[in-house]
Amino acid sequence: MVYGFDMSRAISVFKNIISDSVRQTPQFSLVKDTTMSFLAALPDSLETGLTKDELALAANSNLVIRMDLQKSIMKLNITHIAKDADDLKYYLEHLSKISANSSLDAVEKNTKQARGYDTQQLLAGQDYYQYEVTPHKFYRIIDKIKFNAFLKKTQNTLVMAKAMLIDMPYKVILNFAKPVKKVDNPRAIVSADRRHVTLITNMDDVIKDPTIMNLHIDF
Repeated sequence: MVYGFDMSRAISVFKNIISDSVRQTPQFSLVKDTTMSFLAALPDSLETGLTKDELALAANSNLVIRMDLQKSIMKLNITHIAKDADDLKYYLEHLSKISANSSLDAVEKNTKQARGYDTQQLLAGQDYYQYEVTPHKFYRIIDKIKFNAFLKKTQNTLVMAKAMLIDMPYKVILNFAKPVKKVDNPRAIVSADRRHVTLITNMDDVIKDPTIMNLHIDF
């Protein structure tokens, strides 16, 4: 499982409106290209509040950071290899909880001044899905109540991004060891060998109709 966040376009836009004094700060000149345990990226105050299973989840996940604000590069990946269907379901349901509280603060504090808004809200806290994962199915249903709460919380960020013509595309790629038998989302694209399912949309379309994010896949 890979959660990938590419904020390079947003950084490029903000570089055109921020002052030269901000561009010349040490924070804006910071360059990172590193991979670490996700657990190592969490503050001690959060780590002490995690359960044994949540600590194991964080320890078995990696955080990949590529950042060069001068070159408009800002990419984060959180990766995890699940040992079975139950482990994958637990990961999907709990990663957002951990990320919402940590929100990669070490990276955030170096870019908030350059961005002018808090992408932290968009990176984490997206716990508005309900999952059913077994060896032969992957079901994901959006919880509209939680999604509307997420929209309310991130309203300022979304409005600012739209006003500055910053696109917010969203892509899900699912790879299966066995051919997919059935997919009920009309937007989902199934590969010729039926082992890959891709869903591409954007935040504007999701806000209009959250159900386009639902996935019922049998394989």
